[in-house]
Amino acid sequence: MNETSTDPHDNPLAKGAQARGDGQGIAVGAVPTERIEFGVMTFAETVPPGRGSVQVSCHERLQQVLAEARLADRAGLDIYGVGEHHRHDFAASAPAVILAAIAAHTSSIRLSSATTVLACTDPVRVFQDFSTLDLLSSGRAELIVGRGSFPEPYPLFGVDPAETDPVFGEKLDLLRQIRDHEFIEWTGRHRPPLTGQGVYPRPYQDRLPLWVAVSHNTHTARRAAVSGLPMILGLFAEDHHLHHLCETYRDHSTAAPRIAAQLQGLLADSAGEASRTFYRAYTSARRQTHPDAPPLTPAQFTHLCRPNGPLAVGTLDEVSAKITHLHHEFGITRFLLHISVGYLPHDVVLRAIELWAQLAHHVRTDIEIHAK
Repeated sequence: MNETSTDPHDNPLAKGAQARGDGQGIAVGAVPTERIEFGVMTFAETVPPGRGSVQVSCHERLQQVLAEARLADRAGLDIYGVGEHHRHDFAASAPAVILAAIAAHTSSIRLSSATTVLACTDPVRVFQDFSTLDLLSSGRAELIVGRGSFPEPYPLFGVDPAETDPVFGEKLDLLRQIRDHEFIEWTGRHRPPLTGQGVYPRPYQDRLPLWVAVSHNTHTARRAAVSGLPMILGLFAEDHHLHHLCETYRDHSTAAPRIAAQLQGLLADSAGEASRTFYRAYTSARRQTHPDAPPLTPAQFTHLCRPNGPLAVGTLDEVSAKITHLHHEFGITRFLLHISVGYLPHDVVLRAIELWAQLAHHVRTDIEIHAK
C-alpha cells in the first residue's frame, strides 16, 4: 500500500505481513481489476439509543471492541480501524493504544486509525505511536489522518478552529517527511523546527501506509492528491458530490490515485431488521452530534438507504449491490464499514461483521467473474 513507489520493499506486505491486495484506484467509470479490500471500524460508542438508556462503561465497550476485532480477523477481513474522538459518548480517544491491544489478539488483519486528528497532535508523536504499533504487529499498522470533524479536540489541545486547515497541511507535510526520512530538517509556523534529529523507532514496514481522510472538502482532496497520498472518503454525500471529489483528486494526483471509502451501515438477516435497528441507533447518534437539528423522519432515513444513497443498510444482497456500484462508478477499492454508529448491541455488531465478511467474498467473486 505504498503511495508513491513500486519498489516491493516499500510494500506494507513485505517483511512477513500477510499478503493483501494493494489495488490502485483508476479513472472514474473504469473497472478496477485488483483485489478489493474490506474492513470494519469503530469509535467505541458507549451510549445506546433511546431516552433514559444507561451508558455502557468504557471498560465494557473496549472489551467488546477487542472481541469485534478478533472476529473480523478470523472472518478474513482486511482492516480494523479505530477512530479518535474526545467526547463522553466515545471510548476511543487513544486509537494507537487500542490497536496495540488488538494486535496482541489478532494475526493478520491490518490495524488502522480511522481517523487520527492530525491538526491536534504532534506528527513526531503520531509517527512514534504507529511505528511502535507496526513493530508490535509485525507490519500491520496504517495511518488515516484528517483535520477532524468534531469540535471537542481543538480547545483540549489549544488549536484555533479557524487555523485547522493550515495547521493540518503543515503537520501532514512533516508527517510525510518523518515517514520517508530518518533524519529531518524542517521548519514551519505551527511547531518548533527540526534540525537534523532522528525520529525513532522506525517501523517494521519500510514505510507506514498513510491515507488522508476527506468528507466534503475538495481542498483536502486536492491536498491528498498533490501530496501523492491515497484518499479515504467519508460517504456522507450524494453521488454527484462524490464525483466532484474523485475528479478533483484524480486531476491533481502526483502518484497513482487510490480511493477508499468509509460507510455507515448495518447488515442483518432481513432488510426490515437492518432498517429498524440502524434507524434507531443512527437517529440517536444524530441527536448526540447535532442536538439542534430537526429529527430525521423514517422517510428521510429510507432515502439515505436507497441504492445510491450514503448509508449501507440491508441484507447481504442489498449492500453488495451498493458496494459494486461504488466500485464501478468511482474506482473505490477499499471499504471500511462503520457499524456501531450510536452504539448497537454487541451481538448485532458481531452478526453484521460475519455478514460483511461473506459480502466481501461475494463481491470479489462477482467482480472477478465479470472481469473475465
